[in-house]
Amino acid sequence: MPPASRRSAYSLALMVVAIWSGFILVSRIGGASAMTAWDLFAIRYVTAAAILIPVWRYRRRPALLDGRMLALTAIGGLAYGLLAFSGFKRSPATHAAILLPGLLPFAIAIAARVLLGERLGAGRWAGLGLIGAGVASLAGEVFSGNAASLSGDLLLVAASACWAVYTVLLRRWAVAPLDATVAVTLLTALLYLPVYALALPRNLASVPWPEILLQAFYQGVLASIVQMLLYVRVISLLGPTRLGALMALVPAVAGLLALPLLGESLTAQILAGLVLVSAGAWQANRTFPSSERSQHCPTSTSGSREMAPRLHRKRS
Repeated sequence: MPPASRRSAYSLALMVVAIWSGFILVSRIGGASAMTAWDLFAIRYVTAAAILIPVWRYRRRPALLDGRMLALTAIGGLAYGLLAFSGFKRSPATHAAILLPGLLPFAIAIAARVLLGERLGAGRWAGLGLIGAGVASLAGEVFSGNAASLSGDLLLVAASACWAVYTVLLRRWAVAPLDATVAVTLLTALLYLPVYALALPRNLASVPWPEILLQAFYQGVLASIVQMLLYVRVISLLGPTRLGALMALVPAVAGLLALPLLGESLTAQILAGLVLVSAGAWQANRTFPSSERSQHCPTSTSGSREMAPRLHRKRS
């Protein structure tokens, strides 16, 4: 790759890291506001669906009433989103920085072993060990007198597990990322928004419009759409292993930015957790054996380009 193209690719990768880190901070801002978790989830999908309906209608039209898309929606749309936003109402951003992106390599490894039969090399086990040590450090801080956030932490762990299963199912079923983004967003909106309007507690009337607009722009535009498109582009340029290593920066970036932006405290145990989880996520991604990648990852760069057209022709 020419130096200019490499610089461009890494610039896009850093944008992905920035959006993921910002998602944790903006979600915690919303969680600390008068908005309910139901409000945050509704704002995200009202905004994203309004943008993606024309895309589905005129450009990319994946089948919505498909069993696999419905399963992906249940796991990666409804379950993940509701668990994550409920967790943000109860836990600080420093905890979310460890338990959402930091746990993902560990959760994905378990899901890939169960659903794909994927085996782990020694280097990846070492990375997962560091992640486990980081989570143990956070758990020590929680159980040593700050147990008020325990329920939120457990919700964030469950959200990370849902996203891991969603990711592995995308690999197993070779669903094109844009198809998954459009279908899961629209199906989640169709299933959730009527229930929200008729039966769930709402508190948007007491929230200033600037706060609502911040959540709408970040959740519905940057986190739901822009981040996914950048992610797919960087994978095609750098490959999943390099991007995965860079994503290990998210726990440290989000956790440290939470200090000045949200006024959260940094204990020695939380700092140790941030460092260990970031180092472990980087190690786990850096040491992915090439044989495992080619055998068990059908959504690698070449595989996704080859299989997406076949899926498209089958649906048409």
